[in-house]
Amino acid sequence: MATTIHEPPKIDLTQAPISTSGGGGGFAAAGGDLKLLSTYSPPPATTAVWVGIAAITMSFIAFTSALIVRKGGAPDWKHLVLPPILYWNTAVLLASSFTLEGARKQVGAYMRGATAAKSAFWLHATLGLGLLFVAGQYLAWLQLRAQGLYVATSPNSSFFYVFTVIHALHVLGGLLGLGYVIRRFHAGVLRKSTLDATSHYWHFMDVLWLYLLFVLWSKI
Repeated sequence: MATTIHEPPKIDLTQAPISTSGGGGGFAAAGGDLKLLSTYSPPPATTAVWVGIAAITMSFIAFTSALIVRKGGAPDWKHLVLPPILYWNTAVLLASSFTLEGARKQVGAYMRGATAAKSAFWLHATLGLGLLFVAGQYLAWLQLRAQGLYVATSPNSSFFYVFTVIHALHVLGGLLGLGYVIRRFHAGVLRKSTLDATSHYWHFMDVLWLYLLFVLWSKI
């Protein structure tokens, strides 16, 4: 007796509804330009950001404790006048957090059918301000070098370079994250949780810098 093999039914994925109830679901832009903005990504991705933030926090607490102890027992400690450009850099970094929040708002609007232009503008503006902050920090180091202050010149100049260089390196890590977000956005496969995690890290860099600036101003 012959057996008839039936082919499985074909599903047109382009017409299938996209679920928004967790899991791998997401939103599709009404304009059709965005392929998928997922509302969920594996928990380890977000968890890694918070673990990193905790580790960075502990590191700078340790550096601060070392600075206080060193200053307390150092007769060779001399007051260091902070380069004025640091205050300009602070304004630039704070502005980047506002533009990033603007980007998150515009991406949410894009998910509901708005155009991509505004989302891209705010994302690129945040990236540009971040690069401007790092450039400003480099100018601050050049200003100190022009005064004859290097890493090994004095204990307080050593701490200044350690604090600002390590923070700048972490900001560069955040810029790489922003670059990844922008690339995924233009590819149409940006996850909402990826943008959120990157935003949390970037805002933490703002708060950390305000803390470091206060410590440097009051202790150095």
